[in-house]
Amino acid sequence: MSDVPIDIFSDRSRWADMNTWRHRAVALHDLGPIHRIEPQHFDPFWAVIGAEAIADVERRHDEFRNAPEPVLQSRKAIAARQHAIRTLVHMDAPDHSKYRKLGAIWFRPAQMNRLVDRLDELSEQALDRLRAAGGACDFVERIALPYPLQAVLEILGLPESDYGLMLRLTQEMFGQEDPDLRRGGSMTSFAEVVGEIMAYFTRLTAERRANPTDDLASAIANGTIDDRPIPDVDTLSYYLIIATAGHDTTSYAMSGGMHALIEHPDQFERLRDDPTLLNQAVEEILRWTSPARHFMRTVQVDTEIAGQSVAAGDRVYLSYAAGNLDPAVFDEPLRFDVGRDTADRHVAFGHGVHFCLGAQLARLELRSLFGRLVPEIEHIELAGAAATTQTTAVGGVKRLPVRYRLTELERV
Repeated sequence: MSDVPIDIFSDRSRWADMNTWRHRAVALHDLGPIHRIEPQHFDPFWAVIGAEAIADVERRHDEFRNAPEPVLQSRKAIAARQHAIRTLVHMDAPDHSKYRKLGAIWFRPAQMNRLVDRLDELSEQALDRLRAAGGACDFVERIALPYPLQAVLEILGLPESDYGLMLRLTQEMFGQEDPDLRRGGSMTSFAEVVGEIMAYFTRLTAERRANPTDDLASAIANGTIDDRPIPDVDTLSYYLIIATAGHDTTSYAMSGGMHALIEHPDQFERLRDDPTLLNQAVEEILRWTSPARHFMRTVQVDTEIAGQSVAAGDRVYLSYAAGNLDPAVFDEPLRFDVGRDTADRHVAFGHGVHFCLGAQLARLELRSLFGRLVPEIEHIELAGAAATTQTTAVGGVKRLPVRYRLTELERV
């Protein structure tokens, strides 16, 4: 353990330069798996960066609870909060397992496998959009944003006419810290975003209760916990986490994955020449991009993390982005390697009871998209500077201008 004078966790501006961020995180591993952080405008916390230490904390979910703050927020943001939200990431036992079970059936492997054909259709549509763009586009806008939104909103059962609205709202919610994505520049504007999302899902709930259908939205609207209807705030929060987290994290994995392949053309060619590497490549993309950058826990009893004493009431910051750069698990962690044998040991989806509900869906989407696009791209390069979100919780590549040549265009 060491005191860290320069905070790479709460300072959102540092997330805009992921190359520098990764180098600093790897250097921090040399000093130990846990560090005391005391940034301005935030309450102090322990940053856990070791992959095994992160998994250990996640396994001890009774000693380390999500409540009251599951993500890092400044004192000002906490004081200004206007909307009560209680999603799965806010919950602890016994509520967490009960609510998770409600949606889990829709994300089981058997259910997900039935989506494969639809995901392949979406991947073909993505290739069509590259064809139509004529050799240059912003990969984020053209591919990475619409693809996962279509997938998750289809599971929810929302009409295609609402996709544009949900895309804007999800970006504004997770991008509040980023000047390019946020609505206005205050916590009031964030409250407006949340309020608009809640209003949309309030209407959806009423509709699905009056006319149930066979989709996840109906299951949530008509669900019960302990034989009682789900409280309104929990119902709306459930929609919120499915629609937003199910979209933005996968979108950033897609854009960051393509960015990594462009920056490492030897790995792009390796994957194109050997499609059997696709599964490993997807795991490496997840390790490299780590879209869900952290979650917070609050210590319930005096205990230890990786040999460091922590006290009841202390706050713990689980840095998945840093954990995925742990040299003890990943040899040469700053090397992007589509054939990395240990890539699937990443903690991008968390660990234990809070393991990401949509992990299987995200993997299927990434396999389908890159499995379809990579063989058809003869050449691809940056057509301008890529940009990364200045966000501390969920983030990644937000702009990726590219020039490319498709193999099939050459055969025409």
